[in-house]
Amino acid sequence: MSKMSKMNMIQSINLALDQEMQRDSKIIIMGEDVGVTGGVFRATNNLINKYSDKRVIDTPLAEAAIIGTALGMALAGLRPVVEIQFAGFSYVAFSQLEGHISRYRWRTQGLYTVPLVVRMPYGAGVRALEHHSESREAYFAHTPGLKVVIPSTPRNARALLVSAIRDPDPVIFMEPTKSYRAFKEEVPETEEIIPIGKAQIIQQGEEITVISYGAMMRSVLKAAAEIEHNKQDKQNKKNSIEIIDLLTISPLDIDTICESVKKTGRCVIVQEAPRSFSVASEIIATINDKILMHLKAPVKRITGYDLPMPYFKREEMYIPSISQISNAIEETLKF
Repeated sequence: MSKMSKMNMIQSINLALDQEMQRDSKIIIMGEDVGVTGGVFRATNNLINKYSDKRVIDTPLAEAAIIGTALGMALAGLRPVVEIQFAGFSYVAFSQLEGHISRYRWRTQGLYTVPLVVRMPYGAGVRALEHHSESREAYFAHTPGLKVVIPSTPRNARALLVSAIRDPDPVIFMEPTKSYRAFKEEVPETEEIIPIGKAQIIQQGEEITVISYGAMMRSVLKAAAEIEHNKQDKQNKKNSIEIIDLLTISPLDIDTICESVKKTGRCVIVQEAPRSFSVASEIIATINDKILMHLKAPVKRITGYDLPMPYFKREEMYIPSISQISNAIEETLKF
């Protein structure tokens, strides 16, 4: 049996990077302050000491140049893992991501692939500035040719990052800042992989499906636990709430979503991101396309607002709360 260690998400990401760099000499880490400082959140801590500044590269403050250089490295046979300090800074490099990186397999009819990972912390909950706290995963998921992965726990962050690094295509790996040091869980020291494009049912249920991802998963689990605890029918031992952790935003695991909602007939989707043109919107459209006649209630979505992230303490008014999630679940159950 594999030895387990308790880790937070930062530590598990560091473990994934360390083990993959040890396994494959083609893996290069690059970004602002990733070397000597160990990254703004210390996700790359001590890697420069183990693998030298030839493989852990401190770059200038120039996101377009960082990602453009990584593209060239990937085409030349390396496997760069780029860190963007905050997701809000990635827009400067979007021309490289959209105009080149996402298109190379198509452009060259499969002759070239781009095995490149772009890591970026995203989301609110640490009282940072607006460009440090946004949830804009829909920008990347809307771009054909990019895979978009969002872990929710230390263990699945480590397993998903390994899969992203080994993937032949570009992966946007978005790490929920709020979850970096919020909690620890057991992580195996030996290799573990979760396939990209596969959601996980983390709680079986009979009456409603709740779908979420990233930092919102903890709030969903707390809301579900409260509802189950307060259930009037104490004799019914079965969970009424089925919970799906998406893990991959693009490609979406449509089969897992639809099979669950067909079974339960009800669905609530929870995301931190703005409401319009979002992951939740896409899931609702897909459910309507494929299994509309199985629904017993309208699909409800609990989301952030179509506004820039507010500063500091007010961000808690923006992020979906446990009570909002609980109310949405209970309203949908009673419909």
